[in-house]
Order: sequence, then C-alpha cells, then structure tokens
Amino acid sequence: MTTLTDRYLAATLRSVPVARREEIATELRASIDDMVEGRTDGGQDATAAEREVLTELGDPDLLAARYADRRLQLIGPTYYLAWARLMKLLLSFIPVGVGVLLGLLEAADGGTVGQAIGAGIAGSIQVAVQIAFWVTAVFAVLERTKTPLHLPAWSVDQLPETPLHRQITVADTAASIGFLTLVIAYLPMQHFRSFVPGRDGGDVPVLDPALWSFWLPFLMAVLVATIGLEIAKYRAGRWTWPLVAVNAVLNLAFAVPVVWLMSTDRLLSPELLARFDWLQQGDNLNMLATAVIVGTVLVTLWDIVDSAIKAYRNRR
Repeated sequence: MTTLTDRYLAATLRSVPVARREEIATELRASIDDMVEGRTDGGQDATAAEREVLTELGDPDLLAARYADRRLQLIGPTYYLAWARLMKLLLSFIPVGVGVLLGLLEAADGGTVGQAIGAGIAGSIQVAVQIAFWVTAVFAVLERTKTPLHLPAWSVDQLPETPLHRQITVADTAASIGFLTLVIAYLPMQHFRSFVPGRDGGDVPVLDPALWSFWLPFLMAVLVATIGLEIAKYRAGRWTWPLVAVNAVLNLAFAVPVVWLMSTDRLLSPELLARFDWLQQGDNLNMLATAVIVGTVLVTLWDIVDSAIKAYRNRR
C-alpha cells in the first residue's frame, strides 16, 4: 500500500526532467523523512506529522516547477495551474468530439471519405485554437483585475493514488479511438461508398437505410460515448469498477440492438441480400445471421469479463 509520501513524490516527479528524477526523489524523500521525524520526536502522531509536512510543502506541481526552474507565468503565476488544468481538461475531449461530429455531417451530406476526414481534422484544430485563445484571454483578464476565483486550497487528499503500473497506454487509447472513429464514419458513408459493388455499377449499402429512423443514430451515439470512455480510461490509467460498469452498459447498448436487428432480418439492406445469390440459397442467410449474433455476443462478453478481471486485479 502506498503512503502519502509515495503519492506526493509521484505527483512531484512526473513534472520534473527525467534525468533528475532519481536525484530529486532521494533528496525530497530524505527532507520529508527528516521533517516528519522532527515532529514525531516531539510526541506528534506519525500520520498527522506526515500530513502536516506535505501540506507545508504545498502543491506538488508548484514544487516540481521550483525543482525544474520552470516559471509558471504564461498568464501570470497566480492562476497558472488553474488555467493549465482547465486547458488540459477541455482539450482532452471537446476537439475530438466536434471533429467526429463534423466528419459525420460531411459524410452524411454526400462528401467523400477524404472530405469527411478533412472536415473533422480542420474542425478539431479550429475548436482547439478557439478554446486555447478564449480560456487564456479570460484568465489573463482575471489575473490583471485580480478577481478571486475562490478555489479550494490544495491538500494532501488531492494526491492521486500511485499506480503500480499503467494498464491503459497512449497507444492503446489512440488505437481504440481511431477504430471507433472509423466505425462511426463508416456507418453513414456505407450508404454512398460501402466498397460492395452493385450489379449495375456503384455500391450497395450494407445496412438497411430504414435504420436511420432511429437505430443507426442511436448506435453512433453509443460509439461516441465509448470514445469518451476510452478517454476516461486513459486518464484513470487503469480499470476501475465504475469504468467497468459504464463499459458493460455501453457494450450492451450496442450489442443488444445489433443482435435483435440481425435476428429479425432488419440489419442488412435488401440491396445487399439481393446482390449475393448465395444468400438466397438454403439456410445461408440464417447461417450468416447466426455467425453475426454469436460473434457479437462473444466479443461483448469477452470485453466485459476482461475489464472486470483487470479491475479485480487492481484491488488485490
């Protein structure tokens, strides 16, 4: 089990140069131990002494800036950390969400894949620039006018738990978000460019266009929410039980409609079924439906069970 000192050191060292981390860790831990020992020698409880010492040292980001000789003065030192934390939060999900939405709208309006991707990237960049400008401008005004934010004082209770290892890596998150984005983009695009050639030229849609009345927008919304889950997983660094619960709900919200629509012959478009003669022969269509249903169920169960196992291991 990690102590408050371990957590404080981890929170401080993440913002200092890698080459100096070992040196700073040794120096800082020795200083904390000496300060705690000085208080316990006077009869103070060790746990209370540790909390007092860390509270006196203050916000680990401020301490890290002093160790790294880094000035926190883009807009002024008073509100710099509040500005930086808000910027990281807003830029972590808003530009991506807007970019996906703009790409989908471009594809639904008849745009090509390249146009949809271009619209999404351009929209993400524009939103990121607007967020950076306006948040910075607001904090600059607050700094100059000395407007109090009444932010709660830093305390040791805000220290993050020190993970033994990071389960969720940047590469895993990027790959998952990239795949989900492609699936979201393909759902409207497949009505215009499905890569399944028709008999008379052009492409035939894979999914029944009638699903646009409700089910396809619903499935796209579930996928967008799943992107949010991927971001939350990365920020947490590991699976937790609340994340497992959200993952299970999103998996079921996607899988149940797919299974039901496939079992009632409402998922695939009539044009696709008419395009392939073998689907009309014998029980081939039923075999395809069974394969899709079984595959969907297995993948869903595997993902839910896998996330639960990882969360369980984290508690041990």
